[in-house]
Amino acid sequence: MRRRGEKILFYVCVVALWQVVYTLRVWPPYLFPSPLSVVESLQAGLADGSIPTAIGVSMRRIAIGYAVSVLFGILLGLLIATSHFLESTVGSLVLSLQSLPSICWLPFAVLWFGLSESAIIFVVLMGSLLSVTINTESGVRNVPKIYLLAGRNLGARGISLFWSVLLPASLPHLVSGLKQGWAFAWRSLIAGEMIFVSLGLGHLLMMGRDLNDMSQVLAVMTLVMLLGYLVDRIVFVNVERQMRARWGFTTAT
Repeated sequence: MRRRGEKILFYVCVVALWQVVYTLRVWPPYLFPSPLSVVESLQAGLADGSIPTAIGVSMRRIAIGYAVSVLFGILLGLLIATSHFLESTVGSLVLSLQSLPSICWLPFAVLWFGLSESAIIFVVLMGSLLSVTINTESGVRNVPKIYLLAGRNLGARGISLFWSVLLPASLPHLVSGLKQGWAFAWRSLIAGEMIFVSLGLGHLLMMGRDLNDMSQVLAVMTLVMLLGYLVDRIVFVNVERQMRARWGFTTAT
């Protein structure tokens, strides 16, 4: 309860400071709206259905792109970690590509898929794939060899060895990769949606800019941050807790 109270107090102070800056007119109201204006913009978007529609479209896109990136990222990470040839070739390429901002993939996406849903999903996929791959490889590679030897001595082979030994031992890196991949996918999605008309949250953000409506811009930015936080807290924190409990890292509560 104390931590929750401290968190609430912190955000109350942030909003109060925001209101003070607005009252002092450091910037004109059309450039720096009040908290109340942002709340009213959120209410208007909820009332006319534009915000629920945008959230639904964006969440569908990221669900598809992120799921595909997790599937291929884990498989690719496992292959790189278990092959010296792939480590020195594909592994080095993955590390190099990781330094590219995900928005760099957008020109390829538009040329390959046109201004379509597939182009945005491709950007999301590339934004998340490399992070999941690198963390999966790191997790598998850092499993102590004695664990594998002990597993084989106890009769574990193939899938059994992976499920009973390799997966739980590499779990911290894997969960970290999934969380990081989600963050990259979310940012990639918003960036992709800002480029062309796509009905998502990124599109609403650009509409606010085009209309010089900073209240809408800040309202959508708040939604983006809130959704990202909620997914992390509701999905990843619970998944991490259950997985750790399942593999014996901690006690389930």
